[in-house]
Amino acid sequence: MISFPGAAEAGQARAALSAHGIADADLHAIGDREMVELVERDLKRASPLAAIGQEINLLRSHGELAERGYHFLVVKAKNDEQAREIAEIARRNRAERAQYYGHFIIEEMLEPEGGRPQVAESPHRGLDTHPKPDLPR
Repeated sequence: MISFPGAAEAGQARAALSAHGIADADLHAIGDREMVELVERDLKRASPLAAIGQEINLLRSHGELAERGYHFLVVKAKNDEQAREIAEIARRNRAERAQYYGHFIIEEMLEPEGGRPQVAESPHRGLDTHPKPDLPR
């Protein structure tokens, strides 16, 4: 799951991923309004057990980004190496975040911007990747 600040960046990344050999069937675009609706639906249907881990917080984080106008690409990776290649292409196309959904963990593939504060993650506090205000200039 990759998040971009706008539709243009997501479109450019999709074109770059296609040029890199990612099949169209392995690329799915989700616009900001669609993501807001998906998050609202999934939060209503979430099992109480989902709150034990970080899945609910990650879902909320996607919703917060969507509310800010972010667009998303879901890209199927064959393996860890391809996931790293996809993340690098996403980074070059102004992706803010890229998460790799493995069998047992969700891995952040992009380093956070320098100077952003870190927080302790917990189901109560949320994910460190929650949107933060712009850095001071």
